[in-house]
Amino acid sequence: MAQEIIHQVTDSLLTSSGLSLQDIDRVFSKIMCSNVDSADLYFQAVYNESWYLEEGIVKEGSYAYDRGVGIRVISGEKTGYAYSDDLILPALEDAAAAARSISRLGNAPITSLQAWKRGETPLIYSHHNPLDSLSSQQKVELLNKADQMARAASSKITQVMASLSSSYEQVLIFNHDGSCHADIRPLVRFNIQVLAEHNGAREGGSCGGGLRGDYAHFSETLIQEFANKAVAQALTNLEAIPAPAGLMPVVLGPGWPGVLLHEAIGHGLEGDFIRKKTSAFTDKLGKRVASDKCTIVDNATLSHRRGSVAIDDEGTVGQNTMLIEKGILRGFMQDKLNARLMGVNPTGNGRRESYAHIPMPRMTNTYMLPGEDDPADIIKSVKKGIYAVNFGGGEVDITSGKFVFSASEAYLIENGKITAPIKGATLIGNGPDVLTKVTMVGNDLQLDPGVGVCGKDGQSVPVGVGQPTLKVSEMVVGGTQL
Repeated sequence: MAQEIIHQVTDSLLTSSGLSLQDIDRVFSKIMCSNVDSADLYFQAVYNESWYLEEGIVKEGSYAYDRGVGIRVISGEKTGYAYSDDLILPALEDAAAAARSISRLGNAPITSLQAWKRGETPLIYSHHNPLDSLSSQQKVELLNKADQMARAASSKITQVMASLSSSYEQVLIFNHDGSCHADIRPLVRFNIQVLAEHNGAREGGSCGGGLRGDYAHFSETLIQEFANKAVAQALTNLEAIPAPAGLMPVVLGPGWPGVLLHEAIGHGLEGDFIRKKTSAFTDKLGKRVASDKCTIVDNATLSHRRGSVAIDDEGTVGQNTMLIEKGILRGFMQDKLNARLMGVNPTGNGRRESYAHIPMPRMTNTYMLPGEDDPADIIKSVKKGIYAVNFGGGEVDITSGKFVFSASEAYLIENGKITAPIKGATLIGNGPDVLTKVTMVGNDLQLDPGVGVCGKDGQSVPVGVGQPTLKVSEMVVGGTQL
């Protein structure tokens, strides 16, 4: 299968552009010299489409195609990077010269390279083009069906917005050591948002999902589930009372609330922040950073998950990396550059938004493993606190670990029971500190439904998050009632 992928992608990106492996050799001969530590060429082609429904009408439909090559040259800690959206040899040579000039200049060109060795590409998702999995008419019908389902769920629903999107990406990577890697990455996503009105009040709700696959994933049953959850969230928020404020126990629900772990903890475990000593986890490898209830991994190998990668954007095979094991910090997420400078192995976390962007350490699917507690017992253990089920936006300071997150769906816990829905709740804390206050971890691990997007240094990539139900013994809750 790996050989088939490489042949298919090579034909699509090189052969169709009139390029050959000899041309790749020629480009590397212009790059490599005694002062260059490493270099790579990253070819990419991506097809994107999106459809958008509002007010019962599919108002927008778009299709885009882009392809190009990014050339990176590394000398010590310095990186030269240039890219071109024109796949012809002169453009590659110009980009190569520009990338090398940005890095430290050297002498003694190296003109001999190894014969190209084709790397393995594990099969963890299909390689079919999702854009072709439904006709245009079927895509419109799917959105209309979601609109009808949401409106039928409650007479209080006054507006429905639904979107459907997919991408089909081919990547081809050549490294200076003579290795060659390729991957084909499908991605689909569906989302529905609703507005509910009652007695002059308006509240919203949303739900959606996706995966590395095709539109067949969005069955009528699943679309109904998305619509019902979005409507339920909006109706719940209509009844919500102002959130309390103060220091109190917080129970985080399973699945999407793992985004708090992703932001408040995950970024601080990326290799570039560790190497530059700007992370709250700097110099803590092998030390206790969390309660012994906490085991957290970054796993790129999960079948068809949104954040999964068979190979990363440097050609390293995706891995399951242990980050925190029973409270002890065990590892970091590494790309090739930071791994080399830190004297460790890359972990398959070198990711980039496109050929126009430089790779850096990024998360894939980051989640906490299940514990032994019954979720019902976790709720029963709280006399007065909040139960946070869904999160909206948030802010994090990587260096200090401080975060602020807004809960888009949350409830009061009173005397061991979930009671009134609340609105306006924000969770305020410090990532490393919060980990030490995890006192119960449920046996109900869930991953998010496939909607995660992570931003870093102006680049966005698809990711996954997850966790079981867990209890933080105390956290600052910002609200409106003291």
